[in-house]
Amino acid sequence: MPDNASDLAQRLGRQAEAVCRHYLSNGRREGRYWLVGDARNTPGRSMFVRLKGAEIGKGAAGKWTDAATGEHGDLLDVIRESRGLLDFKDVVDEARVFLSLPHPDPEPQSRRLAPAPTGSPEAARRLLSISQPIPGTLVETYLRQRGITALHGTGSLRFHPRCYYRPDEHSPTESWPAMIASVTDLGGRITGAHRTWLALDGSGKAPIDTPRRAMGDLLGHAVRFDVARDVMAAGEGIETILSLRMASPRMPMAAALSAAHLAAILFPPTLRRLYIVRDDDPAGDGARDSLIERANSAGIEAIVLSPTLGDFNEDLRRIGIVALWANVRGQLVPEDVARFLATDAM
Repeated sequence: MPDNASDLAQRLGRQAEAVCRHYLSNGRREGRYWLVGDARNTPGRSMFVRLKGAEIGKGAAGKWTDAATGEHGDLLDVIRESRGLLDFKDVVDEARVFLSLPHPDPEPQSRRLAPAPTGSPEAARRLLSISQPIPGTLVETYLRQRGITALHGTGSLRFHPRCYYRPDEHSPTESWPAMIASVTDLGGRITGAHRTWLALDGSGKAPIDTPRRAMGDLLGHAVRFDVARDVMAAGEGIETILSLRMASPRMPMAAALSAAHLAAILFPPTLRRLYIVRDDDPAGDGARDSLIERANSAGIEAIVLSPTLGDFNEDLRRIGIVALWANVRGQLVPEDVARFLATDAM
């Protein structure tokens, strides 16, 4: 059984085309190579993955180069970038799942971990560590029911099949499947988690009083999709942001989880333009105004993206991706249309 990155990369290289078809589905095979836009599965042809070759060395199967950026790597890097994974352990676990390999035996522990304080950042980190990637799970089913089918770069989302839920301190504990989202700071450190409990068939949220709850240190932080540099979009809900990514799949985005937290979100030091994803309600308007003021004070251009209906997920489900795409296109700065918008309305 492979026990290091080199062994895993070699095993993935033996199945290079299958890996590409799974993780780089927006590309295509041409001769001995798989062509795609980049390791995050962006449509295009600037990155090429060698499908045949030796097991090790410069020309090994699975090695790739992005001609547009000069980046290069192996198929473990593809898994990390396409799934948006931050922790190398998660990359290894994902590779083992793809290769149908058993997990290594856990190292013996001299003592049990002390319980983490309820609702603490440590409790959030432990919950995320025992959750799994979302492909093939009820999270994927749930998101597709919401019209969200572009799931590239969603490594910040995880699945737990039996996540504890307690209505109040006087009620018994229940367990439901749940979408678990990692809340991180600007450096990628996990500070909290957000839980969305799901119906047993993934058709919607669980039939409970409060199907969404957050834990940990949330102020200023967010659920992040890609690393923001000079341009990013920020909004409240995870589904709202994922719906916007259907039209603008290459733009880094962040879900702050509430209007109050959106107003307080921290800015990357290199940010020069912020798209504020507005929800059409009084709380959303207040968050918008506060965030515009903060951004302008920091020398950041702030542009509001408004949905046609209540939010972008409602737009996606009720008026469709073509109308959503056209609405977003009309609100982006022209240079960002070419840079971030999908090439068509899907």
